[in-house]
Order: sequence, then structure tokens, then C-alpha cells
Amino acid sequence: MTSLVVVGDALLDVDVEGTATRLCPEAPVPVVDVDGEWVRPGGAGLAATLLANHAAAEVSFVTALGTDDTGHRLATLLARDVEVLRLPLSGSTVRKTRVRVSGQSVTRLDAGDGRAADAPLPERVRHTLRGAGAILVSDYGRGVAAHPELRRLLTETARTVPVVWDPHPRGPAPVPGVTLATPNEAEARALLSAEHGDVGDIAAAVRRRWDCRNTAVTVGARGAVLATEDDRTLSIPVPTGVGWQKLDTCGAGDRFASAALTALAEGSGPVDAVTAAVSSASRFVAAGGAAALSVRDGAPDGGTDDSPSPFAFADAVRRRGGRLVATGGCFDLLHTGHVSLLRHARSLGDALVVCLNSDDSVRRLKGPGRPVVAAQDRARLLTELSCVDHVVVFDESSPSAVLDRLRPDVWVKGGDYEGTELPEAEVVRRHGGEIVLVPTVEGYSTTRLLQTVIR
Repeated sequence: MTSLVVVGDALLDVDVEGTATRLCPEAPVPVVDVDGEWVRPGGAGLAATLLANHAAAEVSFVTALGTDDTGHRLATLLARDVEVLRLPLSGSTVRKTRVRVSGQSVTRLDAGDGRAADAPLPERVRHTLRGAGAILVSDYGRGVAAHPELRRLLTETARTVPVVWDPHPRGPAPVPGVTLATPNEAEARALLSAEHGDVGDIAAAVRRRWDCRNTAVTVGARGAVLATEDDRTLSIPVPTGVGWQKLDTCGAGDRFASAALTALAEGSGPVDAVTAAVSSASRFVAAGGAAALSVRDGAPDGGTDDSPSPFAFADAVRRRGGRLVATGGCFDLLHTGHVSLLRHARSLGDALVVCLNSDDSVRRLKGPGRPVVAAQDRARLLTELSCVDHVVVFDESSPSAVLDRLRPDVWVKGGDYEGTELPEAEVVRRHGGEIVLVPTVEGYSTTRLLQTVIR
């Protein structure tokens, strides 16, 4: 895949998590006993991070960052996943703090007045935009998407490569000719002053108003409604079995837009791209939303050495009261038996983490000719499956050390382990987890596949 670029306004998201069991004596408000604070890139920074974590390409992020402490912290968080191309910021970096109790937000505190300065673009930004294979504009109303020179470059680029524009009520209209605009229903209705009316008609009217090729109006847990350049309107629902009305939806729009861009960059048409985006956003919300990308505040260099990590993800699932499932193995030459195991495992909870044997670990277990597929590629294939939420690679012969940190509610292995005492069983049970053996699909194994090929 060619290079991907995100353009937009970054901010710092903070989640203060705690418990509330009493009221303040001075006023009838809850007292929150803080358990910890978690931070992550917000706004377009979240969109860029999500794109980098799911696309098989390098991601560059054009954004305005301040020189204050919040700006430095945000830059450090972003640099772990994307190449940051900085524009100057007038004012202080925006910071949004959610105070949450038992997975529910009780208030939000916003600070910072920063806006992108109207300064000449650095030559590196111009070069990156002109060489992009696809561009996501993630507008959060802080001036980056309104920059005159940026808009001229985006107008030129939209003629030749996919451009997805995720708009904001306080931001400008998309430049003419973008491949896909992705307003939510409230934004689309406000644009047209249409409180009532069919969403399909709204999507078509927005497409004409903005002169974009396609418009997907997102409608929350109902999916999206797509208006295409050949005057069709299609309703694209959330996949069956994925319900998220009561879950934390923070970041769902960013995941939708980034997934649509990935699909378009890989050659999908607008219908397939929006279908993939609806599915990705739904799975993202069901797995914990943006909170799963957070790192605990106060860690060195803005996070742990594995953040955004499967361990931070596991913590986020637990904080929202979810049931975490884990399974493990080599998963060399992914086959039907593997997929059956993974889908069964995912059905046992709210999120699935796969513990994947490293290349050295596979060699010790299977011999010098294995693995056939390197760990990085095996992990990439697994994360593309809709039933897998995260992958962690381990070097030991047993995943015990990883499980000691994940602390899953359920540890799943294939039924061929029936009657065997698993070396990791003690760790799982010590943390209150259970072990479930699921049936295997007869006739499928990597060893058998390799023997067939060799013959």
C-alpha cells in the first residue's frame, strides 16, 4: 500500500477513572475516588493512531501542536505510531478530560484555546501531501482543515487519490471532489436545517451541497447511509450480533473514517469501503472504544514500552466491565481450524486477545523448519480477522508470563488438549479465570498442510 496521510486537529484526551460511593457534604454531588488517569491522542490524533495500527502502510500526520506541556505530551504519544509533521499552533494545546465512574462518564473538563496558525506550510508538508496515496482529513474545528494553502493542495490531490473528509460543525466544508465525506446524522441535519426527513435524502443533499463524490452519513448503532455519485442511496447496517448502544462510543467516528480510507486506498469501491468501515467501527466500540488505546499517566516517556499495548487494552476492557477472553498458539499457515477456534473463543466474552508464539518459540516447539510465516505477518493476518481484537507476541514456550499480565476471564485452547494439564493453567486460575476447551475441526492442522504440500 502507498503512503497514507492524516490532516487535522490533534488534542490530548484524558480519562480519570475512579469509584463514587458517597456524596460531597458541601453539595449533592458525587465524590470520585481516583484510581488512575489514562491518556491518549485525541481528535485527529486518535484517527491517525487508529489508521497506523490497522493499515499496512506508513502514516504521516499533519497537525498543529503547541509548545506547552500538553503539546509535548501529545507529541510524545503520537510519535510512537505516526510521523508527525508539525504546524504552528496559536494558543494552548487543547486537553479534554473525562471523569468516569464504573465505565460511565460523569463530567468532562475542557481546557486550551489553540488554533492552527495561518503560516506558510513547511516544504516537507507540501511534498508529503503531493506524494500521498490516500488522505484522511479529520477536522475538529481548530483550523487545520481551514488553512488556505492546505486546502489548495487537498483540492489538487482529490483529483487523483482517495480523500476521506470527516467534517466538524465548526470547521469548513470539504474541498470539492473528495471521494467520501463522513458526517454524522446530527451534523448532516444541522447543515441542511432539516430536523426531520429521510436520512437517505439528507445524505444525497449533503453530497450535492459539498460537491463530493460520495457521502456516508453515520447513524450510530444503526450503521450508515451512503449516497453515491451515481445517485444511489444505500443503508449499510451494523453486522448482526454487534450491539453497542450502551457502550463507550468515544472514537467510533475516527475508526469509521480511518477504516474507510484504508479500504479505498486498497482499491475498494465506496459501497465496500463503507461496509468495511461500519463493521470496523462497530467492533471497535464493542471492544472498548478509544479507551483501549490509552496508557496510564505518569509512565516514563508518555507510556509503557508496549503501549498502546494488549495489556492496556485488557485494562480498558475490565474498566468497562467487559469479559476478556484469551487464546494462544503458533497460528502458522492460518486455516479453517484456527478460524473456528478463534470465532468460538470470541463468542465467550466481549474481547479476544491472541497470545502468539514468536519465531524462536515456534522453532523450539516445532523444529528448525518452522514457522513458515514470520511472527509479524502472522500477527497481521490475525488482527485482520473480525473476531480478534488484539495480538501479543511472546518468546517463551508457554504464555504464562503474558497471561500473568493479561489476567483473562477465560483462557481457550483446542479440544485436543483434553486430559492435558496446561502449564499456564495455574496462572489463569490464580487470577480468577477459567479454562475452556473448544472442539477442533477434524482434518485441519499446519503440520498436515505442510505434509500435503511436500508430497
